[in-house]
Amino acid sequence: MAPLVTEPEANLDQCCVNAIRTLSMDAIQKSNSGHPGAPMGLAPAGYVLWTRIMKHSPRNPDWPDRDRFVLSGGHASMLLYSLLFLTGYDVSLDDIKQFRQWGSKTPGHPEYGHTTGVETTTGPLGQGFANAVGLAMAERHMAARYNQPGHAIVDHYTYVICGDGDMMEGISSEAASLAGHLGLGRLICIYDDNKISIEGSTDITFTENVGQRFAAYNWHVITVDDGNDLAAIEKALRAAQAEDARPSLIVLRTHIAYGSPNKQGSAEAHGAPLGEQEVCLTKDFLGCDKDMHFCVPDSALNHCRQVAERGQAAEDHWQERYVAYTKAHPELADQWINAVSHFMPRDWEKDLAVFLPENGSVSTRAASGKALNALAQRMPTLMGGSADLAPSNNTYLKGLPEFQKGSYEGRNIRFGVREHAMGAIMSGLFLHGGIRPYGGTFLVFADYVRPAIRVAAIMKLPLVFVFTHDSIAVGEDGPTHQPVEHLASLRIIPNVTVLRPCDANETVDAWVQAIRTNNSPVILALSRQNLPVLDPAQTGGQLARGGYVLSDCKGKPDILLLASGAEVHLALKAQQLLSAKKIAARVVNMPSWELFEKNSEDYKKEVLPPEVTARLAVEAGTSMGWARYVGINGKVIGIDTFGASAPGNVVLEKFGFTAENVASQAEAMLG
Repeated sequence: MAPLVTEPEANLDQCCVNAIRTLSMDAIQKSNSGHPGAPMGLAPAGYVLWTRIMKHSPRNPDWPDRDRFVLSGGHASMLLYSLLFLTGYDVSLDDIKQFRQWGSKTPGHPEYGHTTGVETTTGPLGQGFANAVGLAMAERHMAARYNQPGHAIVDHYTYVICGDGDMMEGISSEAASLAGHLGLGRLICIYDDNKISIEGSTDITFTENVGQRFAAYNWHVITVDDGNDLAAIEKALRAAQAEDARPSLIVLRTHIAYGSPNKQGSAEAHGAPLGEQEVCLTKDFLGCDKDMHFCVPDSALNHCRQVAERGQAAEDHWQERYVAYTKAHPELADQWINAVSHFMPRDWEKDLAVFLPENGSVSTRAASGKALNALAQRMPTLMGGSADLAPSNNTYLKGLPEFQKGSYEGRNIRFGVREHAMGAIMSGLFLHGGIRPYGGTFLVFADYVRPAIRVAAIMKLPLVFVFTHDSIAVGEDGPTHQPVEHLASLRIIPNVTVLRPCDANETVDAWVQAIRTNNSPVILALSRQNLPVLDPAQTGGQLARGGYVLSDCKGKPDILLLASGAEVHLALKAQQLLSAKKIAARVVNMPSWELFEKNSEDYKKEVLPPEVTARLAVEAGTSMGWARYVGINGKVIGIDTFGASAPGNVVLEKFGFTAENVASQAEAMLG
């Protein structure tokens, strides 16, 4: 292996590339933790992209028309941190030295909102790729809605770097398929084809032709055989920019841990420091001072920092275009500002329906559809769809166009049967700015979306997930489609708000709560079956409390009946049956544990008096978690097995979800 031979002008480029490599090696070695291989192999591509291709402004990282960059393989975070430092973002050399340490700006994987210039939290492989698809969809949507002839204020690209691990994950296939279908020409992916995964050569697991796979997805595929060839990388990126009709994949052949005499091309370099001796040998090979740590030559730093000047010039030019746009299209300009600022229209709640008991029973999924469509008329940023279940989820925005190739202004997204990609794409849509996304599927398929929900919760993104068919009342489809453990599994994710409304009006309140929530994903768990509509005076405005006394008894209660969703109606009927036997029962509606826990202790004790220890919870899901509210003397009517195939009312009866059984068990508890 011989050092690269370069001309004087190219020597500066190589010096910059090597600075990325040595910063990465040194930071990882100092922390004794990290992944040096990918940053070292990808340094040339990162350098070309960030200094020659990308339109970005280090002095204003939130400039709306910047190109977006996603490092899907977040384990290669030192590549990103090195680029942020070198090009002049608010990441210092001291921050680099604190890589992976408590409180540093440079955590092990990139975190949105934590480090300036990081567009999304990445690490779980494949999710960043899907985030990038969402970012690219958002760019096309905003451009279609707001750009006018001669006035383009939305005009940027989305770049993503991913590796073999990303490509193995199913979510990448889901997202790539949709991106190709939609013809997202502003999406450009660099595939780090280094042929190494943690366990060894990809020959042991991954021998497909990725380029051919993406070509079949309707992607424009370019191959660069030498990951150190700066000119070839730049040429490929510019060819990708020129392709308008398809997203582009650049298959870039790199060598993991390039320059390391003993670890280049080995799995050992993927996720562990090279070791002090190997770092010295590598620096020696690269022509760097092996005795210097975190050394960046002034010439390299000055050269890379010119990006800030070019970025400022690009931003100034855009600002001039924007001023002209505001004069030519003042109304659209106001709408655009409102959208990217997440400004809520003053009258956004105006047309929400009020359901009356005399009008009959309504499923909460149907009530959700009415609320969603009313909100969409007032909220132009509301945009989303379903994983091929829109008719069942009631998530289609009636009278509005679909987001399709050639119709990017549409607000109805057809995600297809791609639940995991849908969730991560939703994050990308929001992160871009200008869109408030929602997505729907059956609650049982929340398992397919869960990883994306978790990362969205880490990022504090206010996504709305519409999960219908929320219990064994699904009926004939049987246990594969009947959620049992899903409410509990979603409730335990930090910073996720689960709402399970009990009737149509509370479903409207749930949507209001979801829209008002600005720092966490919100889950709407909704019924397939019709439910009685309660007097709006009973439920109105109470859902925001998370738990409240829905129906009280006279005097001190003998027992508390707690329930959520459809089972609230069983508790109300059981209360009547118990009353006929002179047993005083209080019905407590618990649509959201997370919101209930935000109340004062005094309020919680008022709703659930500590002295009333006889407590019975009713929910058509696992009993896990209810102990926090029913206590050691309480009981839960739940379902801790899987369901069964039969008509929904039969399944509920067989598993004990009847008012008579609730009343009987309550009576038995009281002796």
